[in-house]
Amino acid sequence: MSDNKYNPQETESKYYKIWEDRKYFEINGNKDIQEEGKNFSIMMPPPNVTGRLHIGHALTFTLQDIITRYKRMDGYKTLWQPGTDHAGIATQNVVEKQLLAEGITKEEIGREAFLQRAWKWKAESAGIMTEQLRHMGVSPAWERERFTMDEGLQKSVREAFVHLYNEGLIVRGNYMVNWCTHDGALSDIEVEHEEEDGKFYHITYPFADGSGSVEVATTRPETYFGDTAVMVHPDDARYSNLIGKEIKLPLLKRTVKIIADEHVDMDFGTGVVKVTPAHDQNDYEVGKRHDLEFITVFDEKGILNEYAGEFQGLERLEARDIIVKRLDEEGFIVKIEDHKHQVGHCYRCKNVVEPYISKQWFVRKEVADESIKKTNAGEAKFFPPHWINSYNSWMGELRDWCISRQLWWGHQIPVFYCDDCSHEFASQEEHPHACPKCASKNFTQDPDVLDTWFSSALWPFSTLGWGNGDVEMDKLFQSNDMKDFYPNTLLITGFDILFFWVARMMMMGEHFNGALPFNHIYLHALVRDEHGQKMSKSKGNVIDPLDMVNKYSADILRFTLAISAAQGRDIRMSQEKLELNRNFTNKLYNASKYLQMNVKTFPDMSGFCVETDLGRYMMSRLNFATKEVRDYLDEYKFNDAALTMYRFLWNEFCDWGIELSKADKGAIVELGAIFKEAMKLLHPFMPFITEHLYHQLSGTTLENDESIMIKKFPHKTKQRKEEAKFEIIMDAIVSIRRAKVLVDMANQKIQKAYVKIDGISQKDKEMMTPFIAKLAKVEELEFTQEKIQNAVSDIADKCETFIPTDSIDLTPIINKLTKQDEKLQKEIGKLNGMLNNERFVANAPADVLQKNREALAEAQTKQKKVLEQLSSLKA
Repeated sequence: MSDNKYNPQETESKYYKIWEDRKYFEINGNKDIQEEGKNFSIMMPPPNVTGRLHIGHALTFTLQDIITRYKRMDGYKTLWQPGTDHAGIATQNVVEKQLLAEGITKEEIGREAFLQRAWKWKAESAGIMTEQLRHMGVSPAWERERFTMDEGLQKSVREAFVHLYNEGLIVRGNYMVNWCTHDGALSDIEVEHEEEDGKFYHITYPFADGSGSVEVATTRPETYFGDTAVMVHPDDARYSNLIGKEIKLPLLKRTVKIIADEHVDMDFGTGVVKVTPAHDQNDYEVGKRHDLEFITVFDEKGILNEYAGEFQGLERLEARDIIVKRLDEEGFIVKIEDHKHQVGHCYRCKNVVEPYISKQWFVRKEVADESIKKTNAGEAKFFPPHWINSYNSWMGELRDWCISRQLWWGHQIPVFYCDDCSHEFASQEEHPHACPKCASKNFTQDPDVLDTWFSSALWPFSTLGWGNGDVEMDKLFQSNDMKDFYPNTLLITGFDILFFWVARMMMMGEHFNGALPFNHIYLHALVRDEHGQKMSKSKGNVIDPLDMVNKYSADILRFTLAISAAQGRDIRMSQEKLELNRNFTNKLYNASKYLQMNVKTFPDMSGFCVETDLGRYMMSRLNFATKEVRDYLDEYKFNDAALTMYRFLWNEFCDWGIELSKADKGAIVELGAIFKEAMKLLHPFMPFITEHLYHQLSGTTLENDESIMIKKFPHKTKQRKEEAKFEIIMDAIVSIRRAKVLVDMANQKIQKAYVKIDGISQKDKEMMTPFIAKLAKVEELEFTQEKIQNAVSDIADKCETFIPTDSIDLTPIINKLTKQDEKLQKEIGKLNGMLNNERFVANAPADVLQKNREALAEAQTKQKKVLEQLSSLKA
């Protein structure tokens, strides 16, 4: 800022503490302005307890805060629900690494001691992200902060699980799952597919009777020990006579049969395919169709077992080259080709994922049926609307959701197995007393935990008390929260978790409450660097939001994110944009200083009457900005709303309103009141500087008075007839300034100017004259109906202006313009010569020709202006 009085970092920290201490963020923080029946709720996507604030978070939470502050000021009883996620795999990985650094494994200390370490780590790290969020100026109901494994939410998770279990919608069985040898089972969307340079191995499989062989191509030779068939397409004439023939597996004594299945692509590879039902998703289905044996060739850690013969004990990926070398030595390798293919990786640890048959718990896909119907019936609306297509595309391919994870940190699956009668039962009690079938006390709990997204899927209603019992009721939630805040009004999150989180909240919310959990779903795009590149540490282009807060201010970062957030488009972030918005805050601060140079304090607009022409004009422009900002925010067009504020405050208020007030000092009190009202309009975007300037202009301080954040949001939208008059005033000022440039008197005061305009009254002329004369620097201004002779003129949109040239020596100006014309003539002649030269045009690169054409057009435009000026001066 241009004055030492406003230190953003110091002020932001001080203001935030006052806001939070006064409980402004809580649901009754704005009680005095709440209106009956107006409720608004939005859920914070719970960040991981191990996480740190990145630029994507900064965007999500900025947009959420803007809409929350807007609704709070607009009289809504507002709940922005904060919280953090236990992040099963991520947190367990962190704690395991800590133990390994001490030379200990989790198995050595056991489950109970490991969980104690995990809770200790959670206590140390959970506050990091929420403190970082406070630096962004966000205003969620911190007193209601939840953790996905707090006592109430644990009860909620158990209730949801037991309901689905008893309905037959949670089942357990041997399924083929995505398996990470480090992190265990993963759902489909937790697997990241990347194109890799691999190999295509062509292997000879000999017939068992010694009569020959077939050639099989595979990318994964280490799984061939689990082959239980070789298949060809039933219509493939090359191999029809081989169907049913037995084949001997290389290096093994085991034989398998050649089968026919339409799954085979006859045109790919050799048209002969190995079938490994326990280690390939497609082969799994083939195995079920043909009743093949399912042979698992490595264990949960990826170590080859006894089926791999001499290779038993090797890790699956490390074994590949060893197995291929041995096959080659024995003459089974025909050739090895380079081959690009998609490989699945664990989204957490990046380990190569295996299709693996394992006993797991699943939520049946039928749980989603009603949520899909209701979403397509329009009960939830996407912003931008095209995301409904992505949602439907994924939901149309939905499979059962694997919810069990081979971890210790998380919600342990509430299923118990009786040691005496073998009964399996699910219980909402954390520690059931006895087996419900035989009353035995000898039972054990399933050791697995639930997928993190299971508890997150309940977030829109578990945080409102659903299934919590009375655990911390009236502190973390109220008894009427479900009625007031479900369905949530809005969800704002990144498009990248549409399926991880959003779709699952929709299926769970609808299933348990009969209504989709959100009315509106806003999915924002990625924040990229200024060149449109995705940010990454390896590229060195990461913008740390906290660094930007420290360097610029939370306000500047927030406004930059908001003004860049066009629906459906990636955001390009740059230091240049931040600098531009720092200039905007300087503009606001300097406007406030100017106002206070003339008047010490200013009234609030409430009950204040605006009487001057300039005041009524600026009030009308504020009303128009208010209408636009409201309309845009109601449609979640954050960039348009921010742009409206920028346009009004910089272009209209500062560039014109303040300048025009120099011709009417009596309007300054009204302008100050209007500026204060504009600070309320801007507050959701820039909460700190608006608070500061509002109090400064009011002669108050936040410490001793009420915050701007619980003042009523501007609502007047009526425009006034003064606008048309001031459009003429501003048009005339700009026109006279242009005419002055023609006679080299741009910043000088001139003796006289004329304004030619039709259809205005004498009263309007008298009102307009002081404004035009003052800002155009004219001693005497006269309105005319005639064209003035011996004068330079300028034609504007709404008027024509004239500056008499009788007393001005035009010779040096005409000479200067004549020289410019001669120089431009030469340039145009040279460019025309080149572009009319057929040989040059035929041989010159396309970009050179384009540059020459653009240079010619530019020179011709300049010459036209010069000739017009000369004509005006010689007239």
